[in-house]
Amino acid sequence: MENQHLNRWRLILGGETEQQLNCSLSATEAGIDKTLEALYNTQRKGGLGASSPNVSRWLGDIRTYFPQSVVQVMQQDALKRLNLTAMLTEPEMLESIVPDVHLVANLMTLGRAIPEKTKDTARQVVKKVVDELIRKLAAPTQQAISGSLNRSIRNRRPRHNEINWHETIRKNLKHYQPEYKTIIPETRIGYGRKRNALKDVVLCLDQSGSMGSSVIYSGIFGSVMASIPAVKTKMVVFDTAVVDLTEELKDPVDLLFGVQLGGGTDINKALTYCQQIIHRPLDTVLILITDLYEGGNQLEMRKRMNELVQNGIQFITLLALNDEGAPYYDSGNAEYLASIGVPVFACTPDLFPDLMASALSKQDINSWASKHEIMVK
Repeated sequence: MENQHLNRWRLILGGETEQQLNCSLSATEAGIDKTLEALYNTQRKGGLGASSPNVSRWLGDIRTYFPQSVVQVMQQDALKRLNLTAMLTEPEMLESIVPDVHLVANLMTLGRAIPEKTKDTARQVVKKVVDELIRKLAAPTQQAISGSLNRSIRNRRPRHNEINWHETIRKNLKHYQPEYKTIIPETRIGYGRKRNALKDVVLCLDQSGSMGSSVIYSGIFGSVMASIPAVKTKMVVFDTAVVDLTEELKDPVDLLFGVQLGGGTDINKALTYCQQIIHRPLDTVLILITDLYEGGNQLEMRKRMNELVQNGIQFITLLALNDEGAPYYDSGNAEYLASIGVPVFACTPDLFPDLMASALSKQDINSWASKHEIMVK
């Protein structure tokens, strides 16, 4: 047991302590030591360097020795510490990497710099992450949002895409067939057929480089909400220019490739555009996702924010939509928003469906945040 503890300290402290600790590493521990040295001891000759074979071998090694959560951290460290853009611009590298949200954000940052030969592989990586997120987030989002909307007008002969599955199952529980482990739906309940959606949602996303993971989660949630008939969802992304990506919501992978992370920020210009596309202010929820660092006209931005509130739009500002902890943000603009009644806070992806459900049913968002122990600015 003592030798095991010494070996762990030896791996933590590096090869310089080998003589002082007087320990002997096993073959597996020696392999772990080699992968750690290559990344965290940049003075060591050899290291990873810029050689694709070396990087590819190292990526394989870390997946052999460490669990996936640790692998993802080490991949991010390699990108930051060693500037290994080869990991993102060579198909062989991308195929070796464990996909995650941060990797997708890095691919989005590179954008048009990704070589043509790598684009198909990059798309496959993004699709793998998107599919996994949709698998985790789609059902809670659809359930929470659908459950919050008024369904007083019901359709007893709904088409397949109009069926209210929750109410249909509840209504037909008495027709459960134990031998088949299923329910016979003698009565189908549908959402009311209306020409217009019950509610409008506008997601307005800051696509500056620091907002990468927030943009990814927003894109996923936007795509899921766009599939809900009772909600009309629009998505707008901005830096110093404004781009409407609403038409891309049907394919979240296309949507994310349409985002160009980096550049400046003009929140005023983005809010001006959002104001123009909002036609039912009393039935609209506007979610602005940004760190509030304005590169445009701050005075005009604050004027625009106040106009949106005065028009009766339910306006919420998220400083981040990710799991990365407390974000950096402009406290002055956050305080101004709070002073005109706009809730300002960071939100994790697991809470976003419930947040949207509360907003769509016009609940007090400050009370909602307090219930979930979220610090509102």
